[in-house]
Amino acid sequence: MTVPPSPPASSGKAAAFRASSRNRLTTYDLGRFTGPTLFDRIGRAVCAAGCLPRKELYESWEVARRTRRLFRGGRVVDVAGGHGLLAHMMLLLDGSSSTAVVVDRAIPPSAAKLHEGLVEAFPRLANRVSFVSGEFNEFELLGTDVIVSVHACGALTDEILDRAVAARAPVAVLPCCHNLNDETGRELAGWLDGPLAMDVARAVRIKAYGYRVWTQTISEEITPKNRLLLASPS
Repeated sequence: MTVPPSPPASSGKAAAFRASSRNRLTTYDLGRFTGPTLFDRIGRAVCAAGCLPRKELYESWEVARRTRRLFRGGRVVDVAGGHGLLAHMMLLLDGSSSTAVVVDRAIPPSAAKLHEGLVEAFPRLANRVSFVSGEFNEFELLGTDVIVSVHACGALTDEILDRAVAARAPVAVLPCCHNLNDETGRELAGWLDGPLAMDVARAVRIKAYGYRVWTQTISEEITPKNRLLLASPS
């Protein structure tokens, strides 16, 4: 990933442009996304909406493009998806997916603004993304779904993996907020730090259910919680 240079500051040294920043992207940042690439076009729409932290743009893009290299088609289910940027990117990267659903306990009010901006930039997204406010365990999954989640906190990552296995659906998760009081991976803690031990145990567990597993990392410049676990029924 190449991060564009910062614009000149009015005085003193220009601040570094950090992909991991939680600052919102706004129209001030439009100059960073001037190219013709899909990523730049999405970046301009996100800047115009003015409601999304910078890190979410980069996290979502890295997860979406890596997932689409492996899993094509299917209804996209974006769990704990918030504004739903990942769901939109998944559709833009693979037109063979007809729809996407963003499932979250509380959909941000500004999600509608981002959605409208993305549809304006990419009219083919119209009527293809829906938002469901509620508990993930009440949402019905299908074996033809592609289930994705960026930083589903703690045990929600395990619930996503377990429910994906039950539906026999492909899944991609970027875990965070590891609960070190959990038993998962505890037997590995003598060799590995707690969060890594938990993620290794997750990969081993889903493989035991007959899944093929891929383990990847996204850049630490975007997030230190950067281990991406992808799995699909064999």
